[in-house]
Amino acid sequence: MNKIIKLDQIPSNKKLVLAGGVFDLLHYGHIKFLKEAKKYGDILIVALESDTTVQRLKGKSRPIFNQQIRAEILSELICVDYVILLNEMNSDKDYFDLVKAIKPDVIAVTKNDPQLDNKRKQAAGIGGELKIVTDQINTPSTSKLAQILKVE
Repeated sequence: MNKIIKLDQIPSNKKLVLAGGVFDLLHYGHIKFLKEAKKYGDILIVALESDTTVQRLKGKSRPIFNQQIRAEILSELICVDYVILLNEMNSDKDYFDLVKAIKPDVIAVTKNDPQLDNKRKQAAGIGGELKIVTDQINTPSTSKLAQILKVE
């Protein structure tokens, strides 16, 4: 079964959890976040940022792995049911349009998510819930790992 799908392939008869991110250099914090997010529904959908968006957010040397490779890695995780490849996202409206198209019952976030307020509004806007599924994980972030490895 191919877990990398398009928006029109998302099942509608299950409780959906949406988790978004870059997921470059997958690490323990990512795994813990996704495993905890999965507990809030039947289907965990990961919205995976485009390479262009990652470069804008993280710098020209990122991502280390392109979107397709990151999607393949995520699709191998037992807790991940589906991965959606995002196009370049430039505004809060772009993300809200995505949320309206997916219609998740739950939007999963971490306690330190920089978009927490926007995601809370998006969840409320579709009648869903926002769940803080993990606190900040005390492991190096991908950016820190990249610095250690001298990628950035």
